[in-house]
Amino acid sequence: MKKVVMYSKDYCPYCARAKALLEQRGVADLEVIQIDRDPSQRDIMIERTGRRTVPQIFIGDTHVGGCDDLMALDRAGGLAPLLNNG
Repeated sequence: MKKVVMYSKDYCPYCARAKALLEQRGVADLEVIQIDRDPSQRDIMIERTGRRTVPQIFIGDTHVGGCDDLMALDRAGGLAPLLNNG
């Protein structure tokens, strides 16, 4: 399974939903980068994604997007293949 990186904030219900879905799908290697604890990471997130909202999720080198994007990918059947082999 590929490594997943999620840019997040402490009090973000969308981040919690995204994390819960990833865990339900068996993700064990989840790196959560708290941009509210380390503001320099916010600038890195914006540079990498062009977006300012959290969560921002990467599976391997693929930018999935935010929580709604992740949920849509899962509903379309695309999340499991991306997690497992890309």
